Amino acid sequence: MTTTAFITHRDCWLHDMGTFHPECPDRLAAINDRMIAAGLDLYLSFYDAPLATEEQIVRVHPANYLAELNASVPEHGIRHLDPDTAMSPGTMKAALRSAGAGVFATDLVLKGEIENAFCAVRPPGHHAERGKAMGFCFLNNVAIAARHAVEAHGLERVAIVDFDVHHGNGTEDAFRDDPRVLMVSIFQHPFYPYSGADCTAPNMVNVPVPAGTRGDAFRSIVTERWIPALREHKPQMIFISAGFDAHYEDDMGSVGLVESDYVWVTQQVKAVAEECGHKNIVSILEGGYSLSSLARSVVAHVKALADL
Repeated sequence: MTTTAFITHRDCWLHDMGTFHPECPDRLAAINDRMIAAGLDLYLSFYDAPLATEEQIVRVHPANYLAELNASVPEHGIRHLDPDTAMSPGTMKAALRSAGAGVFATDLVLKGEIENAFCAVRPPGHHAERGKAMGFCFLNNVAIAARHAVEAHGLERVAIVDFDVHHGNGTEDAFRDDPRVLMVSIFQHPFYPYSGADCTAPNMVNVPVPAGTRGDAFRSIVTERWIPALREHKPQMIFISAGFDAHYEDDMGSVGLVESDYVWVTQQVKAVAEECGHKNIVSILEGGYSLSSLARSVVAHVKALADL
């Protein structure tokens, strides 16, 4: 039996923010190619992501915000919501699949059909605040999935681990001061979106790091800051905002992680889950814009999830 689900959908390729935009459909193509080259198709269970429902989305985003997004979709061409976040005719279909992937993964894991899951989706989500699209993000995929675990499945404690190079301001906006949800994160600072460093909410373990931070410092932060907080929280499920733009080859940031760091942190998260008496992990793609390092890092991360 396979233990790890790989969830994606071709609709996620329909979102296009224009030629030369780093958050491009080629990201998923690179991941797919590397997965096949690594022979992982024999060891994973593959699923198409369903469309997220309005009921699932409005647990995080107000209905009027969702209506505004739908009204903003252009019939052709590209419509900018801010200088770096734009919509194309296929954007909402991609965004609904991306949010739906996390919800579906949560259902699969909590029904015991699979131990853990990776969602290869775009657009990413962790910058999307409750009522604001920004930072390439429209719907907060990980927040919608975590809220689904709490509201639909009745979990009392979940955790979100975010190792993207950028602070997940949208996820913080969704869960700040919600004792059911612990968020642990690292992010380059000062850096876009210029948030997170001053948060005093007790359920937010934000650790800003300077440009040039390498894997040894990252591992120390995880060991000394994240793991104790996670153990104390005793999450019944762990979600990962899996951004791979902290890789040293990725020009989007200036943090120097490598594949072995992503393998190690994935193993640490798995160990915490098992200490808490389960294997419930859902990982959702966020950033990662150097196609080669993104694809290699995703494969390394998925292999670690699947114990390969």
